[in-house]
Amino acid sequence: MRLPAIAFLFTALAVSACQAQAPENDVPRITYHNMPGTENLGLPFSSAVQVDHTLYISGNLGNAPGKNELVPGGIQAETRQTMENIKAVVEQFGSSMDRIVKCTVFLADMSEWPAMNDVYRTYFKNPPARSAFGANGLALGARVEIDCIAVVD
Repeated sequence: MRLPAIAFLFTALAVSACQAQAPENDVPRITYHNMPGTENLGLPFSSAVQVDHTLYISGNLGNAPGKNELVPGGIQAETRQTMENIKAVVEQFGSSMDRIVKCTVFLADMSEWPAMNDVYRTYFKNPPARSAFGANGLALGARVEIDCIAVVD
């Protein structure tokens, strides 16, 4: 007796569905990174999280490395230190400023946008995609916070 065509089709679909399961080695590799010198700061977040070839960099402020205090000098000094902190993170964990693909900027005062941009633009040959928001109450009373996404080999 021959199987009707519809029964054959359902059998073929069921077999192919069973074979379409992803192999176990396709599970993304996730690594939580912390910058050296931050161990004693009690921060409730990682400096960066790497998922396969993507590095998600936590928001950075204009604080001196390893300290919970902002550098003096206002928005431009804070932006410069923020960008140096980001640069240190991407380089520590296998990327570079040229491989940053997306940033989000949070400003305590949007009227400081031009002054922040004057410093920010000096860190990129090819500026990444970017979003920006006015934010009330940044940590440590910061004027600027920036998080980024970068590509890692």
